[in-house]
Amino acid sequence: MVSATLEVLALALVPAVLWGFAPVFDKRGMAAGGGSVQASLVVVLVDSPIYWLVIAVFYGRGAFAGLALEVLAVFVFAGVIGTALGRIVIFVGVDRVGASLNSAILSSRPLFATLIALVVLGEPLGPLTAAGIVILVAGLALLAVSKGGDLEGWRPRDLAWPIAAAATFAVANVARRYGMLESPISPLEAVALNETAGLVALVAYVVAFGRDDVLSMPRETYAYFAGSGLLTTVAMVSLMAALGLEDGRIAIVDPLVATAPLFTVVFAAVLLRDLERVTKGVVAGAGLIVVGAAMITI
Repeated sequence: MVSATLEVLALALVPAVLWGFAPVFDKRGMAAGGGSVQASLVVVLVDSPIYWLVIAVFYGRGAFAGLALEVLAVFVFAGVIGTALGRIVIFVGVDRVGASLNSAILSSRPLFATLIALVVLGEPLGPLTAAGIVILVAGLALLAVSKGGDLEGWRPRDLAWPIAAAATFAVANVARRYGMLESPISPLEAVALNETAGLVALVAYVVAFGRDDVLSMPRETYAYFAGSGLLTTVAMVSLMAALGLEDGRIAIVDPLVATAPLFTVVFAAVLLRDLERVTKGVVAGAGLIVVGAAMITI
């Protein structure tokens, strides 16, 4: 039992560290002249084939057994909203306010997911969750006055981008939860459907609006975003592995994964000193958001 618990902790910390490091690649790529649509497209082009390969190896022909058309539509919706639109907004946020602030604010998505689940799914709102919401909102307020983030400066209204990203992912997560409750599909299969739907939506957008500029960005930006996509892929597989273990309870795994912003703060302070400013307010605000998100999740 002890060794299994240690395995869960290790597997849950892997996505926390990798998702803490990925924003460094994102910020470098945006600073080098990359675009939000390009970045989103590159990430899904990297992770989607890997997810399908893992599914082929572990599930074979038994993959997606019992998947109803209605549930498929739910996951496609979640992919378009979360993977396509959500990622675009994330990269804009990284560019506007910086990796450290964007990552911290993005972790506020349990706040939006809880409120949406309360209305849509009728899930209860207990005292611990309410306290977590208060702490999380306090963290957001502290970040707003932290004077950290992008060295070129940002306006308070720029915080709307990471907040919108958090809300977008929250909507997608509620849809995914509904799909998981209504279907025997595994989390990994759900992720593959999400990413594929996001890929199709992004490609359709590029073709429909003639966004040829997506393919003409500086070469180094593709390397940065591909690196971010690879980190995301490994992080997601590790997360699914943690949740798949006997001791991999959400109450243990999610709060650990939610510490990603703290790792981003450390990485940004060391590796993005020429692009970002990490102040005490940023560190404190990120810490409060992590604590609040953990309380909401638990």
